[in-house]
Amino acid sequence: MNRRLLVVNPGSTSTKIAVYETAERKSDKQILREILSETLRHNADELQSLGAIADQLQFRKQVVTDALKENGYQLADFTAIACRGGLVRQIPGGTYRVNDALVRDCRIGVSGQHASNLGALIGSELENESGVPAYIVDPPAVNELAEIARYSGHPSIERTCVWHALNQKAVARRYAASVGKAYEELNLLVCHMGGGVSVGAHVGGKVLDTEDAVSGEGPFSPERAGSLPVDKVVDVCFDGNMTKDEVKQMFTRKSGLLAYTGTNEMQVLLQKAAEGDASVQEALDAFYYQVGKEIAAMSVAMKGMVDQIIFTGGIAHSNVVTSAIASLVDWIAPVTVYPGEDEMLALAEGVLRVLTGEEEAKEYK
Repeated sequence: MNRRLLVVNPGSTSTKIAVYETAERKSDKQILREILSETLRHNADELQSLGAIADQLQFRKQVVTDALKENGYQLADFTAIACRGGLVRQIPGGTYRVNDALVRDCRIGVSGQHASNLGALIGSELENESGVPAYIVDPPAVNELAEIARYSGHPSIERTCVWHALNQKAVARRYAASVGKAYEELNLLVCHMGGGVSVGAHVGGKVLDTEDAVSGEGPFSPERAGSLPVDKVVDVCFDGNMTKDEVKQMFTRKSGLLAYTGTNEMQVLLQKAAEGDASVQEALDAFYYQVGKEIAAMSVAMKGMVDQIIFTGGIAHSNVVTSAIASLVDWIAPVTVYPGEDEMLALAEGVLRVLTGEEEAKEYK
Protein backbone atom coordinates (compact mmCIF):
# COMPACT_ATOMS: atom_id res chain seq x y z
CA MET A 1 0.00 0.00 0.00
CA ASN A 2 1.48 3.32 -1.07
CA ARG A 3 1.28 6.14 1.45
CA ARG A 4 1.79 9.89 1.25
CA LEU A 5 2.77 11.83 4.36
CA LEU A 6 2.72 15.56 5.08
CA VAL A 7 5.34 16.79 7.55
CA VAL A 8 4.96 20.12 9.37
CA ASN A 9 7.79 21.56 11.48
CA PRO A 10 7.29 25.09 12.92
CA GLY A 11 10.39 27.07 13.90
CA SER A 12 10.84 30.49 15.45
CA THR A 13 10.65 32.41 12.14
CA SER A 14 9.85 29.68 9.65
CA THR A 15 7.59 26.70 9.05
CA LYS A 16 9.13 23.77 7.22
CA ILE A 17 6.90 21.43 5.25
CA ALA A 18 7.74 18.25 3.36
CA VAL A 19 5.89 15.55 1.48
CA TYR A 20 7.07 11.95 1.53
CA GLU A 21 5.81 8.96 -0.40
CA THR A 22 6.52 5.31 0.21
CA ALA A 23 8.64 3.78 -2.50
CA GLU A 24 9.96 0.29 -3.20
CA ARG A 25 10.17 -2.20 -0.37
CA LYS A 26 13.57 -3.10 1.02
CA SER A 27 13.86 -6.02 3.44
CA ASP A 28 10.06 -6.02 3.82
CA LYS A 29 10.08 -2.39 4.93
CA GLN A 30 8.61 0.56 3.06
CA ILE A 31 11.14 3.23 2.11
CA LEU A 32 10.25 6.91 2.21
CA ARG A 33 11.04 9.18 -0.72
CA GLU A 34 10.93 12.98 -0.33
CA ILE A 35 9.02 14.62 -3.16
CA LEU A 36 8.62 18.13 -1.74
CA SER A 37 10.56 20.20 0.79
CA GLU A 38 10.00 23.89 1.47
CA THR A 39 10.97 26.33 4.20
CA LEU A 40 8.26 28.96 4.54
CA ARG A 41 9.90 32.00 6.10
CA HIS A 42 8.00 34.53 8.23
CA ASN A 43 8.70 38.13 9.13
CA ALA A 44 9.68 38.24 12.81
CA ASP A 45 7.89 41.57 13.39
CA GLU A 46 4.70 40.20 11.85
CA LEU A 47 4.82 37.14 14.09
CA GLN A 48 5.42 39.31 17.15
CA SER A 49 2.44 41.47 16.27
CA LEU A 50 0.20 38.40 16.47
CA GLY A 51 0.91 38.04 20.19
CA ALA A 52 1.68 34.78 21.99
CA ILE A 53 2.96 31.74 20.09
CA ALA A 54 -0.45 30.04 20.15
CA ASP A 55 -1.93 33.16 18.54
CA GLN A 56 0.15 32.43 15.41
CA LEU A 57 -1.89 29.28 14.71
CA GLN A 58 -4.25 30.56 11.99
CA PHE A 59 -1.48 32.48 10.24
CA ARG A 60 0.85 29.48 10.20
CA LYS A 61 -1.87 27.04 9.15
CA GLN A 62 -2.86 29.29 6.25
CA VAL A 63 0.75 29.51 5.10
CA VAL A 64 0.95 25.71 5.08
CA THR A 65 -2.31 25.18 3.19
CA ASP A 66 -1.42 27.90 0.67
CA ALA A 67 1.95 26.25 0.00
CA LEU A 68 0.28 22.87 -0.51
CA LYS A 69 -2.18 24.34 -3.01
CA GLU A 70 0.64 26.08 -4.88
CA ASN A 71 2.31 22.70 -5.26
CA GLY A 72 -0.86 20.96 -6.38
CA TYR A 73 -1.79 19.14 -3.16
CA GLN A 74 -5.00 18.92 -1.17
CA LEU A 75 -5.22 17.67 2.40
CA ALA A 76 -7.25 14.69 1.22
CA ASP A 77 -4.20 13.54 -0.78
CA PHE A 78 -2.39 12.50 2.42
CA THR A 79 -2.48 9.33 4.48
CA ALA A 80 -1.28 11.07 7.65
CA ILE A 81 0.27 14.27 8.99
CA ALA A 82 3.51 14.21 10.99
CA CYS A 83 3.99 17.26 13.22
CA ARG A 84 6.95 18.47 15.25
CA GLY A 85 6.32 17.81 18.93
CA GLY A 86 6.58 20.75 21.31
CA LEU A 87 7.38 21.31 24.98
CA VAL A 88 4.75 18.92 26.29
CA ARG A 89 4.74 17.08 29.61
CA GLN A 90 7.51 14.59 30.32
CA ILE A 91 6.43 11.46 28.42
CA PRO A 92 7.97 8.23 27.07
CA GLY A 93 9.32 8.27 23.55
CA GLY A 94 7.22 7.23 20.59
CA THR A 95 4.62 8.44 18.11
CA TYR A 96 1.52 10.05 19.60
CA ARG A 97 -1.86 10.78 18.06
CA VAL A 98 -2.74 14.44 18.31
CA ASN A 99 -5.66 14.68 20.74
CA ASP A 100 -7.42 17.30 22.86
CA ALA A 101 -5.06 16.86 25.82
CA LEU A 102 -2.00 17.35 23.63
CA VAL A 103 -3.50 20.41 21.96
CA ARG A 104 -4.36 21.89 25.36
CA ASP A 105 -0.84 21.43 26.75
CA CYS A 106 0.81 22.81 23.61
CA ARG A 107 -1.52 25.81 23.62
CA ILE A 108 -0.76 26.77 27.23
CA GLY A 109 2.91 25.79 26.98
CA VAL A 110 2.81 23.32 29.87
CA SER A 111 6.61 22.94 29.79
CA GLY A 112 7.47 26.25 28.15
CA GLN A 113 6.66 28.40 25.15
CA HIS A 114 8.34 27.47 21.89
CA ALA A 115 7.34 27.64 18.24
CA SER A 116 7.42 23.83 18.06
CA ASN A 117 4.29 23.85 20.27
CA LEU A 118 2.44 24.96 17.12
CA GLY A 119 3.06 21.61 15.43
CA ALA A 120 0.27 19.75 17.21
CA LEU A 121 -2.02 22.78 16.95
CA ILE A 122 -1.60 22.98 13.18
CA GLY A 123 -1.96 19.20 12.88
CA SER A 124 -5.19 19.24 14.87
CA GLU A 125 -6.68 21.98 12.68
CA LEU A 126 -5.71 20.18 9.48
CA GLU A 127 -7.13 16.90 10.78
CA ASN A 128 -10.41 18.59 11.74
CA GLU A 129 -10.73 19.96 8.21
CA SER A 130 -9.79 16.80 6.34
CA GLY A 131 -10.10 13.76 8.58
CA VAL A 132 -6.43 12.92 7.90
CA PRO A 133 -4.90 11.74 11.21
CA ALA A 134 -2.17 13.88 12.78
CA TYR A 135 0.71 12.68 14.96
CA ILE A 136 3.76 13.98 16.82
CA VAL A 137 7.00 12.01 17.15
CA ASP A 138 9.55 11.98 20.01
CA PRO A 139 9.10 15.55 21.31
CA PRO A 140 11.94 17.26 23.22
CA ALA A 141 10.34 16.41 26.58
CA VAL A 142 10.66 12.63 26.12
CA ASN A 143 11.61 11.27 29.54
CA GLU A 144 12.65 7.63 29.95
CA LEU A 145 15.17 8.24 32.72
CA ALA A 146 15.98 5.38 35.07
CA GLU A 147 14.70 6.03 38.57
CA ILE A 148 18.19 6.54 39.99
CA ALA A 149 18.92 9.06 37.21
CA ARG A 150 16.06 11.23 38.45
CA TYR A 151 17.90 12.07 41.69
CA SER A 152 19.33 15.58 41.53
CA GLY A 153 21.00 15.83 44.93
CA HIS A 154 18.07 17.50 46.69
CA PRO A 155 14.54 16.08 47.08
CA SER A 156 12.89 19.37 46.13
CA ILE A 157 14.34 19.08 42.60
CA GLU A 158 13.79 16.04 40.40
CA ARG A 159 15.98 15.70 37.32
CA THR A 160 13.99 15.96 34.12
CA CYS A 161 15.18 16.25 30.54
CA VAL A 162 14.64 18.41 27.49
CA TRP A 163 16.92 17.15 24.74
CA HIS A 164 17.25 16.30 21.06
CA ALA A 165 15.01 13.24 21.35
CA LEU A 166 13.74 13.22 17.76
CA ASN A 167 17.14 13.25 16.08
CA GLN A 168 18.89 11.09 18.67
CA LYS A 169 16.35 8.29 18.40
CA ALA A 170 16.21 8.58 14.60
CA VAL A 171 19.97 8.15 14.14
CA ALA A 172 20.05 5.38 16.75
CA ARG A 173 17.46 3.48 14.71
CA ARG A 174 19.38 4.26 11.52
CA TYR A 175 22.57 2.84 12.94
CA ALA A 176 20.78 -0.27 14.23
CA ALA A 177 19.31 -0.90 10.77
CA SER A 178 22.77 -0.50 9.20
CA VAL A 179 24.11 -3.39 11.29
CA GLY A 180 21.01 -5.54 10.87
CA LYS A 181 19.75 -5.22 14.43
CA ALA A 182 16.76 -3.70 16.17
CA TYR A 183 17.21 -0.43 18.08
CA GLU A 184 16.04 -2.27 21.19
CA GLU A 185 18.94 -4.76 20.94
CA LEU A 186 21.73 -2.22 21.25
CA ASN A 187 23.47 -0.02 23.83
CA LEU A 188 24.25 3.27 22.11
CA LEU A 189 25.72 6.56 23.25
CA VAL A 190 24.33 9.30 21.01
CA CYS A 191 25.80 12.81 21.15
CA HIS A 192 23.85 15.60 19.43
CA MET A 193 25.89 18.78 18.91
CA GLY A 194 24.19 21.97 17.75
CA GLY A 195 23.32 25.21 19.52
CA GLY A 196 22.96 22.91 22.53
CA VAL A 197 24.55 19.56 23.28
CA SER A 198 22.83 16.45 24.63
CA VAL A 199 24.23 12.97 25.20
CA GLY A 200 21.78 10.07 25.52
CA ALA A 201 22.41 6.61 26.97
CA HIS A 202 20.19 4.44 24.75
CA VAL A 203 19.70 1.05 26.41
CA GLY A 204 17.20 -1.48 25.10
CA GLY A 205 15.24 1.13 23.18
CA LYS A 206 15.01 3.63 26.05
CA VAL A 207 17.20 6.57 27.02
CA LEU A 208 18.06 5.83 30.64
CA ASP A 209 19.97 9.07 31.14
CA THR A 210 20.44 12.37 29.35
CA GLU A 211 20.41 16.08 30.18
CA ASP A 212 18.03 18.97 30.45
CA ALA A 213 20.09 20.54 27.73
CA VAL A 214 17.90 23.65 27.47
CA SER A 215 18.20 24.52 31.16
CA GLY A 216 21.93 23.97 31.07
CA GLU A 217 22.93 20.51 32.24
CA GLY A 218 25.88 18.72 30.72
CA PRO A 219 28.77 20.20 28.72
CA PHE A 220 28.84 23.82 27.61
CA SER A 221 27.85 24.32 23.99
CA PRO A 222 28.20 27.09 21.39
CA GLU A 223 25.74 29.23 23.40
CA ARG A 224 24.76 27.39 26.62
CA ALA A 225 26.70 27.31 29.85
CA GLY A 226 26.21 23.67 30.75
CA SER A 227 26.52 22.55 34.37
CA LEU A 228 27.87 25.26 36.68
CA PRO A 229 29.00 25.55 40.33
CA VAL A 230 25.82 26.22 42.31
CA ASP A 231 27.27 28.80 44.67
CA LYS A 232 28.58 30.91 41.79
CA VAL A 233 25.18 30.77 40.08
CA VAL A 234 23.51 31.90 43.33
CA ASP A 235 25.93 34.83 43.50
CA VAL A 236 24.99 35.91 39.98
CA CYS A 237 21.28 35.64 40.80
CA PHE A 238 21.51 37.79 43.92
CA ASP A 239 24.10 40.42 43.00
CA GLY A 240 21.28 42.71 41.83
CA ASN A 241 22.70 43.38 38.37
CA MET A 242 20.31 41.22 36.33
CA THR A 243 16.67 40.22 36.36
CA LYS A 244 15.58 36.58 36.52
CA ASP A 245 14.95 36.51 32.76
CA GLU A 246 18.31 38.12 32.04
CA VAL A 247 20.11 35.50 34.12
CA LYS A 248 18.32 32.72 32.23
CA GLN A 249 19.21 34.33 28.92
CA MET A 250 22.85 34.63 29.94
CA PHE A 251 23.16 30.95 30.84
CA THR A 252 21.08 29.50 27.99
CA ARG A 253 21.75 31.87 25.07
CA LYS A 254 24.84 33.94 25.84
CA SER A 255 27.29 31.49 27.39
CA GLY A 256 29.53 28.68 26.17
CA LEU A 257 31.76 29.31 23.18
CA LEU A 258 29.88 32.54 22.45
CA ALA A 259 30.87 34.01 25.82
CA TYR A 260 34.47 32.79 25.60
CA THR A 261 35.15 33.82 22.00
CA GLY A 262 32.46 36.25 20.87
CA THR A 263 30.84 33.91 18.35
CA ASN A 264 28.78 30.72 18.36
CA GLU A 265 29.65 29.88 14.74
CA MET A 266 31.73 26.71 14.83
CA GLN A 267 33.13 27.17 11.33
CA VAL A 268 34.38 30.65 12.25
CA LEU A 269 36.03 29.31 15.38
CA LEU A 270 37.68 26.43 13.54
CA GLN A 271 39.05 28.84 10.95
CA LYS A 272 40.46 31.13 13.64
CA ALA A 273 42.05 28.17 15.40
CA ALA A 274 43.56 26.97 12.10
CA GLU A 275 45.04 30.44 11.63
CA GLY A 276 46.81 30.17 14.97
CA ASP A 277 44.47 31.85 17.46
CA ALA A 278 45.59 30.12 20.64
CA SER A 279 42.77 31.41 22.85
CA VAL A 280 40.13 30.12 20.45
CA GLN A 281 41.91 26.76 20.19
CA GLU A 282 41.94 26.47 23.97
CA ALA A 283 38.19 27.21 24.17
CA LEU A 284 37.55 24.54 21.51
CA ASP A 285 39.73 22.06 23.37
CA ALA A 286 37.69 22.75 26.51
CA PHE A 287 34.50 22.11 24.53
CA TYR A 288 35.85 18.82 23.19
CA TYR A 289 36.95 17.83 26.68
CA GLN A 290 33.57 18.55 28.28
CA VAL A 291 31.65 16.68 25.58
CA GLY A 292 34.00 13.72 25.85
CA LYS A 293 33.72 13.70 29.63
CA GLU A 294 29.91 13.67 29.38
CA ILE A 295 29.98 10.75 26.94
CA ALA A 296 32.20 8.78 29.30
CA ALA A 297 29.92 9.59 32.25
CA MET A 298 26.84 8.39 30.36
CA SER A 299 28.53 5.05 29.66
CA VAL A 300 27.92 4.23 33.33
CA ALA A 301 24.20 3.84 32.51
CA MET A 302 25.11 0.73 30.49
CA LYS A 303 27.92 -0.41 32.80
CA GLY A 304 30.48 0.39 30.12
CA MET A 305 29.02 -2.15 27.69
CA VAL A 306 28.61 0.25 24.75
CA ASP A 307 28.05 -1.06 21.23
CA GLN A 308 28.61 2.25 19.43
CA ILE A 309 29.07 5.97 19.97
CA ILE A 310 27.17 8.15 17.49
CA PHE A 311 27.83 11.83 16.75
CA THR A 312 25.04 13.84 15.16
CA GLY A 313 23.74 17.41 14.86
CA GLY A 314 25.00 20.33 12.81
CA ILE A 315 28.45 20.47 14.42
CA ALA A 316 29.03 16.83 13.47
CA HIS A 317 29.59 18.04 9.88
CA SER A 318 33.10 19.04 11.01
CA ASN A 319 35.66 16.23 10.85
CA VAL A 320 37.94 18.33 13.03
CA VAL A 321 35.39 18.37 15.86
CA THR A 322 34.30 14.75 15.61
CA SER A 323 37.88 13.51 15.34
CA ALA A 324 38.97 15.53 18.37
CA ILE A 325 36.15 14.19 20.55
CA ALA A 326 36.48 10.66 19.15
CA SER A 327 40.13 10.63 20.22
CA LEU A 328 38.95 11.13 23.81
CA VAL A 329 36.24 8.45 23.85
CA ASP A 330 36.95 5.78 21.22
CA TRP A 331 38.43 3.59 23.98
CA ILE A 332 34.81 3.13 25.11
CA ALA A 333 33.39 2.01 21.75
CA PRO A 334 33.76 2.64 18.00
CA VAL A 335 32.41 5.92 16.67
CA THR A 336 29.92 6.55 13.84
CA VAL A 337 28.97 10.00 12.54
CA TYR A 338 25.55 10.99 11.17
CA PRO A 339 25.96 14.74 10.60
CA GLY A 340 23.03 17.16 10.64
CA GLU A 341 19.56 16.73 12.05
CA ASP A 342 17.10 15.34 9.53
CA GLU A 343 13.99 16.20 11.52
CA MET A 344 11.59 16.01 8.59
CA LEU A 345 12.55 12.47 7.65
CA ALA A 346 12.60 11.43 11.33
CA LEU A 347 9.03 12.68 11.75
CA ALA A 348 7.87 10.85 8.64
CA GLU A 349 9.63 7.66 9.72
CA GLY A 350 7.96 7.75 13.14
CA VAL A 351 4.49 8.00 11.62
CA LEU A 352 5.26 5.34 9.01
CA ARG A 353 6.21 2.88 11.78
CA VAL A 354 2.69 3.33 13.15
CA LEU A 355 0.97 3.05 9.78
CA THR A 356 2.82 -0.19 8.96
CA GLY A 357 2.15 -1.70 12.38
CA GLU A 358 5.80 -1.72 13.44
CA GLU A 359 4.75 0.15 16.59
CA GLU A 360 1.51 1.36 18.12
CA ALA A 361 0.55 5.00 18.38
CA LYS A 362 0.55 6.21 21.97
CA GLU A 363 -2.15 8.25 23.65
CA TYR A 364 -1.17 11.50 25.28
CA LYS A 365 -2.92 11.90 28.64
